[in-house]
Amino acid sequence: MSPNPHPLLALALPVRLAILAVVLAWTPLAAQGAETPAPVETPAQRDARVAWWRDARFGMFIHWGPVSLTGQEISWSRANSNPACPNKGPIPVAEYDNLYKQFNPTQFDAKQWVAIAQAAGMKYMVLTAKHCDGFLLWDSKVSDYNIMHTPFKRDVCAELAKAAHDAGMRIGWYFSPPDWRDPDFRTARNAEFVKRMQAELTELLSNYGKIDVLWFDTDGWSPADYDQPATYALIRRLQPGIIIDERLGGNAPPGVAGADYYTPEQRIGGFDRDRLWESCMTISGRGQWSWGGPEDGVKPFAQCLNMLVGCAGGDGNVLLNVGPMPTGQIAPEQVKPLKEMGAWLAKYGASIYGTRGGPFKPGEYGVSTCKGSTIYLHVQKWPAVPLLLPAIPAKILRTHALTAGDTVSVKQTDDGIEVSRQAGDPHASDSVIALELDRPAGAIAPLFVPSPAARSLTGGKKATASSVYHNDATHGADKAFDYDDSTRWGAESGVKSAWLEVDLGQPCTIGRAVIHQAYSELKLVRKFAIETKQGDAWKACYQGENMGAILDVTFPPVTAQYVRLNVTEASGDPAHGGPTISEFQLFKP
Repeated sequence: MSPNPHPLLALALPVRLAILAVVLAWTPLAAQGAETPAPVETPAQRDARVAWWRDARFGMFIHWGPVSLTGQEISWSRANSNPACPNKGPIPVAEYDNLYKQFNPTQFDAKQWVAIAQAAGMKYMVLTAKHCDGFLLWDSKVSDYNIMHTPFKRDVCAELAKAAHDAGMRIGWYFSPPDWRDPDFRTARNAEFVKRMQAELTELLSNYGKIDVLWFDTDGWSPADYDQPATYALIRRLQPGIIIDERLGGNAPPGVAGADYYTPEQRIGGFDRDRLWESCMTISGRGQWSWGGPEDGVKPFAQCLNMLVGCAGGDGNVLLNVGPMPTGQIAPEQVKPLKEMGAWLAKYGASIYGTRGGPFKPGEYGVSTCKGSTIYLHVQKWPAVPLLLPAIPAKILRTHALTAGDTVSVKQTDDGIEVSRQAGDPHASDSVIALELDRPAGAIAPLFVPSPAARSLTGGKKATASSVYHNDATHGADKAFDYDDSTRWGAESGVKSAWLEVDLGQPCTIGRAVIHQAYSELKLVRKFAIETKQGDAWKACYQGENMGAILDVTFPPVTAQYVRLNVTEASGDPAHGGPTISEFQLFKP
């Protein structure tokens, strides 16, 4: 028999008839799902459903299967047998697809896996129930290419789900909709493949109790490959409380087509409090997902901690992957940094669990999180000068360092918050400092923290302008002084001239200006001057034409409290808006 038979043809006739019964019994349900959308949640209902996941912050990813026998990457190391799939691995199909006959992980202990995750401070686990190679880690009636046909003959999904449920650990499945081994996938018979895929999902979501997470993964973004609407509807009916990532084809953003969150891979996601997100990362020293052999190496504790703290500060989760060995054990070198993570969280977990990212955005200094009326600063890189944070619309009532041995001082003024640490304190990797406020910290709008080298005299200062585009506050004068290039001041459309003024709060000596112009290719600013107010008169300290994207100029030192960018000639084109400035920064000579 061919080493790569059709999954159904490889089965005995009675088993094939049983599978046909499963598919036929399921088909009307799928059809109904395509016609009848799942009930629409209210925002409050959705927030309640995802609350545990958002609070958890830290989960364990597990990539495992027969491929662990080779020490090579799961699925991607398999040679290609379907031209519509992207894998071109070094292991011949006949060899890869028969690894399961040698797979006998006799030292697999689901309780031990759960105990390791709990010792690491993780709150949920996600196992690769099915990867792109098509191998199933459960007792399936849809395909015999599964764990019950190995020498091991034990349902890994069943044992892990029970161990997780018994221990109060949340459990989820990674499920690859693409099946590179299935000859119908992405062919004229793709609909037959979809039936089998949905039947497999039905098994996974029906036979193992409450499933908390479904982590799809795809090798391409085509919703049609997987009958997306019917598949989402099926999942929601089987597990109404489940949380689903965005990778079921189409890369649908969270909240669209049934997805809840998006998944930056092998990188810490950017700051985003509007959408749920989770970075999937590897503990492997060389970034491999499945077991990479003794020479693979492992990331040190400090690097793992940076992943967790970085994600929490950006308002996301981290799903940290381990690759168990062929024996079924998680390698001791991978367990070590996990236990160190757990020890750290046992002391400082209040600054991670149940928090939101911000209000100070991640920056060169580190990150911040908040919960209730407390801001937790995670200072991962202390500057040579005191750390200066932007001013906040709240009063700091008390401060204290959570990290033992740290001695910090915090001074709040109208200009901002100055944080300094006694030289020689031990927590260079992450000093955790609590700022207790007189009001909810989560209500403070996110604030950018500039590096010491970029500290402009204009940061957060009072600003006015000749006009604002459509009187829209999101384009107000203050947006040019918030250290954030993604925001901007915009003058009204069609103006022939405009000005942007800043009050430095007191007379300051300046000798350098940096101006970031948005949409510089439109040449909205034709002629301009940087002016200071001397008495009742404005005097130019620099004049120019066609500003460009970034203007960085020096001029003879001048002392003033009020400074403005005076656009003396604008394009006046109503189709393109008025002068638009992302940042207007002033520095001492």
